[in-house]
Amino acid sequence: MKIEVPHKTSKDAARRKVEERIGQLLSQFGGHADEITHEWLGDTLTFKGKAKGLAVAGTVEVTDQQVVIDGKLPLVARMFEGRIREALEREAKTMFG
Repeated sequence: MKIEVPHKTSKDAARRKVEERIGQLLSQFGGHADEITHEWLGDTLTFKGKAKGLAVAGTVEVTDQQVVIDGKLPLVARMFEGRIREALEREAKTMFG
């Protein structure tokens, strides 16, 4: 699942927003997930973790004009892909207007 969200700020500011939001989400929902890791490699954040036994993994790439979220959903969760996509798009638009 790939989502592209434009941002109207600098690449550094967009990256800080992503990092800040990840921190908020981890403090809010981290107790409901296992084996969570995230690491920046340049302007690309690689993440993975498990929630309710389902593994997710992907990247968040920050470019000069957009944030690209690319995640792999487990087969069991693909039937919820539409709802997951909507939630991610709504969250990203809130972050970047």
